[in-house]
Amino acid sequence: MAMRYIPIFILLFLSSSCKSDDQLTHTKPLTLGDTLISNGGGFALGFFSPSSSNTSLYLGIWYHNIPGPITIVWVANRDNPILAPSSPVLAITNSSDLVLSDSQGRTPWAVKKNSTGAGATAVLLDEGNLVLRLPNGKITWQSFDHPTDTVLPKMRFLVSYKAKVAMRLVAWKGPDDPSSGDFSCSGDPSSPDLQFVTWNKTEPYCRLTVRSGKSVSGGTYLTNTSSVLYQTSVNSGDEFYVTYTISDNSTLMRLMIDYTGKLKYLSWNRHTSSWAIFGEHPYVPCELYASCGPFSYCDFTQITPACQCLDGFEPDDGVNFFSKGCYRQEALKCGKQSHFAPLSGMKVPDNFFHIRNRSLDECAAECSRNCSCTAYAYSDLSSAGAMADPSRCLVWSGELIDAGKSTSGENMYIRLANSPVNKKPTTEQILLPIIAFLLLLACIALVGIYKYKAGKWRKKKNQKKLMLGYFSTSKELEGNSTVPSVTFEDILSATNFFADSNLLGRGGFGKVYKGTFEGENVVAVKRLSQNSGQGTVEFRNEVVLIAKLQHKNLVRLLGCCIHGDEKLLIYEYLPNKSLDSYLFDFGMARIFGANQNQANTNRVVGTYGYMSPEYAMRGAFSVKSDTYSFGVLLLEIVSGLKISSPQLIANFSSLITYAWRLWEDEKATELVDCSVVASCPLHEVLRCIHVGLLCVQDHPNDRPLMSSVMNMIENENALLPTPKQPIYFAESNYEGAEARESMENSVNEMSITTLEGR
Repeated sequence: MAMRYIPIFILLFLSSSCKSDDQLTHTKPLTLGDTLISNGGGFALGFFSPSSSNTSLYLGIWYHNIPGPITIVWVANRDNPILAPSSPVLAITNSSDLVLSDSQGRTPWAVKKNSTGAGATAVLLDEGNLVLRLPNGKITWQSFDHPTDTVLPKMRFLVSYKAKVAMRLVAWKGPDDPSSGDFSCSGDPSSPDLQFVTWNKTEPYCRLTVRSGKSVSGGTYLTNTSSVLYQTSVNSGDEFYVTYTISDNSTLMRLMIDYTGKLKYLSWNRHTSSWAIFGEHPYVPCELYASCGPFSYCDFTQITPACQCLDGFEPDDGVNFFSKGCYRQEALKCGKQSHFAPLSGMKVPDNFFHIRNRSLDECAAECSRNCSCTAYAYSDLSSAGAMADPSRCLVWSGELIDAGKSTSGENMYIRLANSPVNKKPTTEQILLPIIAFLLLLACIALVGIYKYKAGKWRKKKNQKKLMLGYFSTSKELEGNSTVPSVTFEDILSATNFFADSNLLGRGGFGKVYKGTFEGENVVAVKRLSQNSGQGTVEFRNEVVLIAKLQHKNLVRLLGCCIHGDEKLLIYEYLPNKSLDSYLFDFGMARIFGANQNQANTNRVVGTYGYMSPEYAMRGAFSVKSDTYSFGVLLLEIVSGLKISSPQLIANFSSLITYAWRLWEDEKATELVDCSVVASCPLHEVLRCIHVGLLCVQDHPNDRPLMSSVMNMIENENALLPTPKQPIYFAESNYEGAEARESMENSVNEMSITTLEGR
């Protein structure tokens, strides 16, 4: 501490009985105005006052051979000053005690060793150490064992003794107040032999790097252009201490904690006649204890050190201020698989648990078997010589706080969920795919124009454009808007020219074959019947249906092919039967061709319950007939029930009746199957019920087009009209029952064809 005041002996002009010896004896006490000066002239012991009024007097040691304001390195009575006009005296008693007293009879400081003999002397050594020495040379007390705010070269600073904090540096209360301040520095009581901490009262303020645990370790610091400071840490079992030496044996170096809480390494600059700082903690804001928050660290490898999230984490407040630390991108769960990601160059976090006598594998296993363990770090000390424990295993549970990263740090391993977690994409990672996609679109456009002008495959191209255009309206299918095309020749080769041995089944739409493509697993090839009246619209719907199932992870559309008037779909082969096995094996009616909007048939083809009323009753069909069938299917998926299910509540003859009653009573949630509730947002499910009831309305004109249905499902902002009562619910009286029985009898007389496969 460089002070802007002068010692009392100068105020007394040195003309009084001033002493300049390095020793104090029983017959020669130290009084106001006297000083002890070390043999080499480096240090002085005397009385000083930190204010111009000289109302408070302290006994202290300071540098003697440097110009300018004195620099105090030790204070005896820092919390018990001698108040003027009382005069201080430092004397050795007959029992060889060292006592500071005043003229009022007070004893603000004393060293009482209860020695049996007399003749002890107090000597100020060249290192700045005041010792109490017996005639036989034995030192019974020394100021180096009782530091205040400063550590000097060659001082043995005892960090811990028998796993308890031993010495502590305590800062001054202010720049001119030597009394004990709020800031201090010592070993951490929870692990005094592993880490050193500065404290603000009782709270950690700044934590230095955790030691490896070696019995002897050290480091070097360049204090100026010619001097090097050596730091040595020694762990002898019961004791852990640190010493500092300087290359040129100079004493003009010190380690001190100032009244602001900074731990500083200082060396004397002879050119500027001032103390120069060559190291301090904290030196950046993020070095303050836990300032980055949990699961974050102070990155000292940057030009301007700043907080960063640990791998697998991102800022909790959504920005880079790190006011709340970081949170996991994917949460850990006990019983779920996880892995440990290595982090190099780390100042390991605080609040660790030290497990002794473990190998690296055993240390990792200790953390792996405990699902609350979030990280571990290990040091191999076997090369450090004979030690009782040749290892240092640290493990953490819960939050990781006050970590750092530097070029001299160590490896630690952090626990992450097994799914790979990507960091937040950079600007380059975002722009490059966009540019590549735009270039790809440009190339596709050029190729398309070339093919169009050449006039080749115009019909095939137009049919593909219709299909892909339909896909482009679906937000869910934006990423799959280009269904891969497969050549007819490849399909012939895969199915062995549609051999009967590869036939999986047949239905109203055509045959389904098993095929194997090069580089692909087994797939199913649906060959739509030629000249069946199946039009482009229905083919598009077929693609959409399979693609929607793909989105729900039920089946995966792999490609398509149009060969003349023949349409083929290639989709995922389902070895455990096809989807229709789980959706009650229904069949859709093959209704009309591409040039028809509505028509009448003499023969009803389809599955009862899925056919619209106008088709089942009168054989009339239109584009709205498929809408009805889709509505039935949608209600079945949501409820997990068949259109006519024995699981339905009594008095309800069909699923449509049951669904309408719950909807009208505002109890639609009771319709939802429990497995759907667990996996889907409830508002989306209720929207599907609403759309389903719109699709099964009695009159075709009330039903939406399938394009509108898709928009209703995909766009949550789309307004939905109120559905009307379906016909089966309206006919609840006796007459309605008779009409329904008559209708069912007439339908039973029709020929109902059910698809064998789908």
